[in-house]
This record gives sequence, structure tokens and C-alpha cells, in this order.
Amino acid sequence: MNTQFKKGVLEMLVLLAIENSDKYGYELVNEVGETVDVNEGTIYPILRRLSVDHYVETYLQESNEGPPRKYYHITLKGQKYLKSLCDDWKEFSNNVNKYFKKVRKEQWTKALL
Repeated sequence: MNTQFKKGVLEMLVLLAIENSDKYGYELVNEVGETVDVNEGTIYPILRRLSVDHYVETYLQESNEGPPRKYYHITLKGQKYLKSLCDDWKEFSNNVNKYFKKVRKEQWTKALL
């Protein structure tokens, strides 16, 4: 996927991933990675930014598989920000899709002439 496309939606995908249940960093990398090709070096700076902006909170939880894990929890401010991102995404993607269909239809019509 185009890097610029990816940059524009990663914050939204991370927030969507923790909207219904708290997750730790590696879990987020895997979950978001199912949709978009990402690695830890991409996700952790986003998590840090979201934390600094108070869109997420963190807490430590003991793990049976090693040291305690840092979990990420979306805040009320983060939920409002996520709604805004989703609204913007819907509007943007709808407009792009409308344009795409219009241009493709015009190209198809010209090809028939």
C-alpha cells in the first residue's frame, strides 16, 4: 500500500483497534497489520503521540509470558477524536469514490463511441 495513504489512516486504525478492548503494543501491531502492512517501528511512535495528546492512557498488567505489558486504553477525548477521524474518512472516501466512478464511467462511455 502507498506509504502516504497508510500514514493518513494509521491513527484511526490504532484507535479503532482499542475502541472496544484495551490492547498492548505488539497485539496492536498484529491486529493493524492484518489490514495494513506495518511494523513495530511504525505503531509505537503513533501510540506515543496518541498518549501525549491524551487520546489514549496506558497501564501495566502482569503477564504470564514475561514482564508486565503496557496496555493502551482509549480516553473520552480519544473517542471524540476517533469519531472525527471516522467522519472525515467517510466524507473523503465517499468523495474519492464518487469521482472515481464518474471518471471511469466517462472513460467507458468514450470507449464505446
